[in-house]
Amino acid sequence: MPNPARPSCPFPPSGAARESAAGPPARAAARRVTVEPEGPVLVEGPVEVVLDDGTVARSDRFVVALCTCRRSRVHPWCDTSHRPRAQSAPEDRSPR
Repeated sequence: MPNPARPSCPFPPSGAARESAAGPPARAAARRVTVEPEGPVLVEGPVEVVLDDGTVARSDRFVVALCTCRRSRVHPWCDTSHRPRAQSAPEDRSPR
């Protein structure tokens, strides 16, 4: 029995095309996805991302970065939280 809280996947398994009553399946344009080592997944947009709770996040940008580290404050979008932060020298706060 399908879970009503979770939407069904719009993509058929194994890359198979869906058939409709109107005739043979239409071939959708392929999206380019780039996996960055120790970084985000870059997807040519616009994109819609279905989140764990079923909500849909949409971006109309020409390329979007999807977070894979789960540290982003704007998840599912990457905010570069995965990058190591450089330590800066402490400021001298003594009165002059």
